[in-house]
Amino acid sequence: MSAPEVYSIAKTPVTCHAFNADRSEVAISLNDNNVQIYSKQGKEWILSETLSEHDKLITSIDWAPNSNRIVTASQDRNAYVWSLSPDPLTGKLVWKPTLVLLRINRAATFVRWSPNEDKFAVASGARAIAICSFDPENNWWVARQLKKPIRSTVLSVDWHPNNVLLAAGSADMKARVFSAYIKDVDKRPSPTIWGEKLPFNTICGEYSSPAGGWVHAVGFSPSGDVLAFASHDSSISIVYPGGPTIYNIRISSLPYVTLTWTSEDALVAAGHDCQPVVFSGSEQGWALIGTLDDTTASSASKAPGARTGTVGRLNSAAFNTFRNADTRGHTGGGDAASDTELLTVHQNTITSVRPYAYGGEGIVSRVSTTGVDGKLVIWDVNAVSALTGKMGGLRV
Repeated sequence: MSAPEVYSIAKTPVTCHAFNADRSEVAISLNDNNVQIYSKQGKEWILSETLSEHDKLITSIDWAPNSNRIVTASQDRNAYVWSLSPDPLTGKLVWKPTLVLLRINRAATFVRWSPNEDKFAVASGARAIAICSFDPENNWWVARQLKKPIRSTVLSVDWHPNNVLLAAGSADMKARVFSAYIKDVDKRPSPTIWGEKLPFNTICGEYSSPAGGWVHAVGFSPSGDVLAFASHDSSISIVYPGGPTIYNIRISSLPYVTLTWTSEDALVAAGHDCQPVVFSGSEQGWALIGTLDDTTASSASKAPGARTGTVGRLNSAAFNTFRNADTRGHTGGGDAASDTELLTVHQNTITSVRPYAYGGEGIVSRVSTTGVDGKLVIWDVNAVSALTGKMGGLRV
C-alpha cells in the first residue's frame, strides 16, 4: 500500500487549493486575502508568487487546465480572473487580474470553471449564483444570476460535463440542479437524463438533506448522470434522477464538507473527521467501503514512508518538544504531543479534496487534500484501508 505524500505547507489553515494542468504549481489561500502560488522543486513546494488584489478572505480558487487562468472568489464580494501576460517594462510573464462584475451584495463563497472554460459559476451568500462569461467588446467578465428558488447561502457548485447544467448545494438544506445555458456562449445542449429543454434558470432537480443539514458539497459523476451531495447531518446522498432513486448513507462520525468523484461508481469525501473516506456503489446500492488514511498505524510508523516538509536533522524528540510548545501551546514534556495528536495524517478539518492524477479511461488515480492543519496531502485512491473505531458503524 503506497504511503500518502505529505507536505507541511504552512502553520496556518489552508482554505482551498487548485493545481495547474501539469501539477507543477499549486495555488492556495492561507485563510487570508492573498493567493499563494507554490512551485514544485524536488520534494518540496516553494513559494514562487503572491497574488494580491482582494480585500478580504479568499474563499475559493479554481485553475483552468487548458487556458491556464485562475479564478478567485472572496468575502469582499468580488471575483478576479488572473491571466499570465508579459510585463511591458521587463517582458517577464506576470499574473494580471481582471475584475468580474458579479452584482452581489454578500460574500462570494465558491467558484468553479465550466468544462469548456468559457464561463464559471460563483456561489454567494446573496442567495444567488453568478454565471460569468466574457464580454470581448468591453473586455470584462459579466454575470447572469441564478436566483429562484434559492433561500439561503450557496455553499458549493459543480458543473455537468455538458457545460450547461450546474449543481448547487446551499444552507437552505437543498441540493439543486440548474440550467446555466447562455445563448451567445453555449451550443444547444443535447437531451440528458436531467431534461431536454434547458433555458436559463430551469430547475432540473431539487433534493433535500435527509435530516435537515446544510448541503456542504455537491458533485456530478464523470458521466453527469448521477449526483452526490454531502450534508451537515453527517450523510452522503447519491441521486439517480431516472428513477428517481436516492441513496442516503448516514455515518456516525463528523460531517463531510467536500467530495470528488473518482469514477462512475466511487467517490472520495472528507471533512471534520480529518480523513478522506471512500464510498462505492451502483444503482443497486451504495456503501462506505473504507478510508485512504490507515489509522491503524501510528504516526511514527507513517513517517518513514511519507514525504514530509520537515528537515531530517530537525526531526528529533527535543526539536518536537519546542515545536509543540510554539505551535500547540504545550509546555509539558514530550508526551504532550502524543496526547493530542490524531492517528490521521491530517490533524484538523480537511477543507478541500480534488482530483490530482488520472489513470486509464479518465478514472482518478490520486486525489489531493488540504486542511486547517496547513498540510497538503496526495493520496492513492486504490490504497483503501478498513474503517476502525467510531467509523465502523453506519446506516444506509
